[in-house]
Amino acid sequence: MAMDVVDYEIKGAEMQFVEVELDPGEAAIGEAGSMMFMDAGIQMDTVFGDGAKQQGGFFGKLLGAGKRLVTGESLFTTIYTNNAGAKQRVAFAAPYPGKILPMDLKQLGGMLICQKDSFLCAARGVSLGIALQQKLSTGFFGGEGFIMQKLEGDGLAFVHAGGTVVRRSLQPGQTLLVDTGCVVAYTPSVNFEIQYVGKIKTALFGGEGLFLAKLSGPGEVWLQSLPFSRLASRVFAAAPQTGGGGREQGSLLAGVAGVGILGGILSGDDD
Repeated sequence: MAMDVVDYEIKGAEMQFVEVELDPGEAAIGEAGSMMFMDAGIQMDTVFGDGAKQQGGFFGKLLGAGKRLVTGESLFTTIYTNNAGAKQRVAFAAPYPGKILPMDLKQLGGMLICQKDSFLCAARGVSLGIALQQKLSTGFFGGEGFIMQKLEGDGLAFVHAGGTVVRRSLQPGQTLLVDTGCVVAYTPSVNFEIQYVGKIKTALFGGEGLFLAKLSGPGEVWLQSLPFSRLASRVFAAAPQTGGGGREQGSLLAGVAGVGILGGILSGDDD
């Protein structure tokens, strides 16, 4: 399928969204639930599987849906088509604080490997697949880096990353050791492996786990400072583990009672 060429504008700082401008007949694909707003001339159509596989028959659609299911995404994607006679806009919002990265697949060699939950939206014609790491050790110990998404085509795709994002250009033979969750995306020429941290004490008490991702050049690598898994674990750890008759519950009841008493005094009921 021919790629649609779309214009876009990324807005916001910590909580960003991307506004895509579609010419008449152009379309964009997005993850289910990522749409923020759209003009009235855009038709929204939820399809089974990969939005780029609509001409592949039932088995093509089934294969596209299976690939998305393996990566942990929804079985469905949504296509936003401009059926009006003028330009229309549709916006897609980031799911948590971070940055939206525009990826021109044509300039990146037609393919990009990214974390399975990082894809946000793309121009119609970009194919969404899976990239399984070939080495057995990566499968056993790679964690978040084992099953990743593969974006193919020559159009624009938008990837979301948590926190601050840095792009590193690796030269041939240059190696970078990274926490597996901090890898957002990389070009296919980069070699992805898993490396043991080396010391038991560091592995047990260093807080980084037993294994790190080893990325070797040449190629481009995008890293994020705040993976969603790390953010979720910190929020869960900080959340109060309340039980029946716990301290937090008592504080809440006391606070409600205090508000009631204060309200009575201010209203003049208690003379």
